[in-house]
Amino acid sequence: MNPRHPPVMALLLAACVFLGTVLRADPEYPKMGPDIYDVHASGTAQINEALGKAAREHKRVLLDFGANWCIWCKRLHATFETDPSVSKALEKDFIVVMVDINKRHGEARNADVNERYGNPIAHGVPVLVVLDSDGKQLTTKDSGELEEGEGHSPAKILAFLAAWAPRA
Repeated sequence: MNPRHPPVMALLLAACVFLGTVLRADPEYPKMGPDIYDVHASGTAQINEALGKAAREHKRVLLDFGANWCIWCKRLHATFETDPSVSKALEKDFIVVMVDINKRHGEARNADVNERYGNPIAHGVPVLVVLDSDGKQLTTKDSGELEEGEGHSPAKILAFLAAWAPRA
């Protein structure tokens, strides 16, 4: 370390501490567990990135509209991640984009994205929208139709995904 540059080192250390704090931010609704939707993300930017990846990988884009306060959103997400057959189908054929639509502090997050796809959250949340790799909206799915008991049916999710997977 060059002793003539201690202010630079102090600034770098402070920046690292700040970024570490930001990256470990507390959940938006602590009693609901960890956030699954990025409260700072631009849905438009997320979708644009996903469309590029979907085009390269010959996949569809699955938009998952929801909010961190929503227990059914967390249950659907858990099924996506923990059911091996659902996870495999998603990985094989889809790029998943989690779009936060919360209206905390009076501001509707990603309202422009919701409007662009015909107000899918009118169905409630979570709600799913499938796009082809060109961004064309193919379908909107009320996730209530995928529910079974206190969660979501892997068989119903798999049938939905199979119906909208890209054709070989």
